[in-house]
Amino acid sequence: MVNGIEIQYFNVCKRKLWLYSKQITMEVENDRVMEGKILHERSYQRLEQREMLIDNQFKIDAVDGEYIREVKISSKMAEADKWQLLFYLYELKLRGVNKKGLISYTKEKKTEEVILDIEKEHKLENMIKEIQIIRNQDYPPTLKKLPYCSKCAYFDFCFSDVEEDISC
Repeated sequence: MVNGIEIQYFNVCKRKLWLYSKQITMEVENDRVMEGKILHERSYQRLEQREMLIDNQFKIDAVDGEYIREVKISSKMAEADKWQLLFYLYELKLRGVNKKGLISYTKEKKTEEVILDIEKEHKLENMIKEIQIIRNQDYPPTLKKLPYCSKCAYFDFCFSDVEEDISC
């Protein structure tokens, strides 16, 4: 089964997805990841339904009426954030629960509504198939230098043998 983090990583970096799928997790000591965990602990405290693990497959931050809520530090990965939330909405729909989504970006103090439709469902189904293909590869996808690599938890792993200037 695919999970929400894999959808996020698929939309950020296919190599990161592959590494994560092989249980090569670098996030444990990463400051940005720790900041996100603290943010999640402090968010939505007024809501009773928070940090809900669904079928041991994915965890949603909160349920607030007709909405599934996700909280993110910033909108730098807004597209990946959107697809992660769409995945949660899709999985809930498969279980007979129809909701809309809200992503709150704390640094920008803004919230975006996310709505699942048939076109997005088809795109998610294709993403899930592609994720399964990437997971089954013997080697990670080729390294691509992206603008946010220097802040990634996998940076040292990916760039340890690279001799060129990699300051993104």
